[in-house]
Amino acid sequence: MTNKNCIIIHGCTSAPSDGTYNKHWIPWIKEVLNAHSIPTTAPLMPDPWKPNYEEYKKEFEKQDINEHTILIEHSCGSAFLVRWLGDSKRKVDKLILVAPWKIADTNSSKKPFYEYPIDETIGSRVGEIVMFTADNEKSRGKESLKIFHDVLGGKVIELKGRGHYTMGDMGTEEFPELLTEVMKQS
Repeated sequence: MTNKNCIIIHGCTSAPSDGTYNKHWIPWIKEVLNAHSIPTTAPLMPDPWKPNYEEYKKEFEKQDINEHTILIEHSCGSAFLVRWLGDSKRKVDKLILVAPWKIADTNSSKKPFYEYPIDETIGSRVGEIVMFTADNEKSRGKESLKIFHDVLGGKVIELKGRGHYTMGDMGTEEFPELLTEVMKQS
């Protein structure tokens, strides 16, 4: 078996005090994957309330990223990772987008982070692409998923009642459907 590893990129926050980095399902999946001998990290991205692509890139590239890596993102982490995969032309085993987001609010300082053309060749360098959404996700979340899926393709999994895949929406930190997708062989 190959030496797989997993990197989880958290979503953005609305304020410095909102610690999205280590909550929702992220600590649970990290612990479970590490217990299954899949080394998993969830780095804290710099200033997630005002995300900057170049700053995220510097932090992210400290990770061990190779053709056996599984990348998991939540919300705005998807905007970063998809752009990074396009810019870097790197090969990875899996890309799993959870409640992907690619639409900045009007007049938002976050616009440069979200607004970029998606590289149509990403799919040729990623073994498998999976996107999670929910029947009760916000309309901009549904629209974001469509933007990513139209370019990247891949499998879409829509679960009932999960909202934006936050603890408040899910009511639990456990996310067994994500674990199933990570553990599947590409």
